[in-house]
Amino acid sequence: MFAIFLTSGLFLGWSLGANDAANVFGTAVGTRMISFKKAAILSGIFVILGAVISGAGAAKTLGELGAVNAIAGAFVVALAAAGTVYWLTVLGYPVSTTQAIVGAIIGWDLFSGALIDYVSLQSIVLSWIISPILAAIFSAVFYKLIAYGIKSAQIHMFRLDTLIRMGLIIAGIAGAYSLGANNISNVVGIFVPISPFADISFMGWFKLNAAQQLFLLGGLAIAVGTFTYGKRVMLTVGAGITEMSPVAAFVAVLANAVVLFLFASEGLRAFLLGHGLPAFPLVPVSSSQAIVGSVIGIGLIKGGRGIRWRMLGEIAGAWVATPVVAILISFISLFILQNVFQQKTYIPVEYKLTAEAEQRIMTEGIPPDLLEDLRGETYSTAVQFQKAVSQRMTLNPKQMNVLLSAAEIDPVALTFQAVNRINNPSITADQKIAILGLVGKAFTHRWQLETALAEKSPEWRPVAGDKEQNEKIALDLDYIYRLIRSTQ
Repeated sequence: MFAIFLTSGLFLGWSLGANDAANVFGTAVGTRMISFKKAAILSGIFVILGAVISGAGAAKTLGELGAVNAIAGAFVVALAAAGTVYWLTVLGYPVSTTQAIVGAIIGWDLFSGALIDYVSLQSIVLSWIISPILAAIFSAVFYKLIAYGIKSAQIHMFRLDTLIRMGLIIAGIAGAYSLGANNISNVVGIFVPISPFADISFMGWFKLNAAQQLFLLGGLAIAVGTFTYGKRVMLTVGAGITEMSPVAAFVAVLANAVVLFLFASEGLRAFLLGHGLPAFPLVPVSSSQAIVGSVIGIGLIKGGRGIRWRMLGEIAGAWVATPVVAILISFISLFILQNVFQQKTYIPVEYKLTAEAEQRIMTEGIPPDLLEDLRGETYSTAVQFQKAVSQRMTLNPKQMNVLLSAAEIDPVALTFQAVNRINNPSITADQKIAILGLVGKAFTHRWQLETALAEKSPEWRPVAGDKEQNEKIALDLDYIYRLIRSTQ
């Protein structure tokens, strides 16, 4: 059963490789500085290395849009995203896998009655608009500076050709590694808690845990997608929008990398905020949109006459269509799978203002008196509970999230089976001992489990002012929670 459900994740990996490979080597192939075969080989190798060595969890903002809590639902979400990306890849358009996943998750939210975090969604959608514009600006500036530098240095043509080829290869390798590291969790991350794999060791030289084995499979799927279907999109990015010189190809890749860094660097964000400056939100940015913006910026700096505006319009249309199509495919597929094939696509989560929940919201400064008539009432979805609360009092988004978290009824019971399946290297020995100490206990609310773990071990407690450590704890708690749910 696991193998069947995993196929949608591998299909998504294949689609990602077929489409997103254009973002790292498209301009190099389009300008014929690197052959497609060499680009595909390099991309495949470093995508796999990035996935296995540095495979990270899905971006936090994506997770806030919706937490798919059933394996059949995860299958449909991955399949809807993969189908959308595949369809547009066949048409030759560079589209965003992130857009497809966001759309598929929203489809699941709408079907299951889960709340959509519109603050996070707004940040993501805004980044889809800002990132190509920024990339266009950076590429125009870089092109002018590099062209001036080449002219001033009077580099010989053959020497310049060698340097550019090396630069394209290095930039492409870095991009491919990042593609594997940052996107692999979108491909197979949802399957990690239910993985049946055990840790394996290769002659004592190195070890692959269960998550890394899944990342390896996902990385291989991405590599196969690059080999089998990546050429068409590479040529669209590299030559379909505007004619590009080798220097322009290098500049486009460089500008793309800078934009992705701006939206991903916590250090830069902290530095800017610390000096009272506006900072970029830490949201998943589409590398497809950034690279297209880079190519447009170079075309504009050359006067704009060589830009194929019709092609650009078609690409923009594909960007708009991607999340919409993914939402529709996800919603319809969930309906069919649940009602025709009788598969549980989501685990219903109820909301109830229990005595424990009231105590928790009081500590957060929310008076429960205005919600007195809700006591004892059970709501089958977050949407229904939020509507009932909003009719009685006005809360800001942060307060509403606190209330929803406190009232969420999602009973879990810790078992030895769940503890034995912990394969996340991020979980320390002390944290695991704390989990073992709770075996046999049941909890009505998720936050009660988190509180009990914090009481058992200081390594489960948030640290004031240590954002990085607190985010790690939050990710570890989410992993443990999903693992326990998958064994019940």
